[in-house]
Amino acid sequence: MLFDLDDTLLDRNKAVDKMFLIILEQCYEDVKHSAKSEMLQKFKEYDNKSYGYSDKTKVLESFFDDFPPKHRLPRNYIQDFWNHNFPYCFSINQNTINIVNAIKMQVKVGIITNGSTQRQKAKIINTNLNSCFDTIIISEEVGFSKPDKRIFALALNKLNVQPEDTIFVGDDIEKDIGGCQNANIKGIWFNPHMIKNDTEVKPYAEIRSFDRLLSYIT
Repeated sequence: MLFDLDDTLLDRNKAVDKMFLIILEQCYEDVKHSAKSEMLQKFKEYDNKSYGYSDKTKVLESFFDDFPPKHRLPRNYIQDFWNHNFPYCFSINQNTINIVNAIKMQVKVGIITNGSTQRQKAKIINTNLNSCFDTIIISEEVGFSKPDKRIFALALNKLNVQPEDTIFVGDDIEKDIGGCQNANIKGIWFNPHMIKNDTEVKPYAEIRSFDRLLSYIT
């Protein structure tokens, strides 16, 4: 069984909340409580627009333009600031770990994630996920990213398994589910927020909770 990382194994939304608090602490002073929710909403908007891109300079530059800070980070330092802080904003749900470990007792498990090697590795090590998985594949490291079927084929090769014996679990209907189906792997769409599927991709199954995964490995 193969897994996506962000918004599947790890809750990226909670991590963005924590990153926002770090920025408030570092760059602003005495922000009124009433202003914080507006600022957070805008920060999430900019983060969402840059999702999937390695360079996060534009996120903070745009945010600082909207809400001028007391201590503005120099433009050439923003990327380092993001790389240093953001991976440590992630935490792992113990229930998720328990389920992955239960699955690992019966089948091989791996991660396929898009993103920068530095940040994705830091998230994985910080949450101790590296000790749970048989293989971990990061797009920047291997030179291609989901939905390219080659990244899925690489995982199959590393684990020495066949596509028809494999399931991929991910939250992105096109990159994760469409991508794995291109490699003849069944895709389980992790959809806890019950997003409507407006694409032509039809997942093998759809789940809202990780607990449901155990029934797919028997």
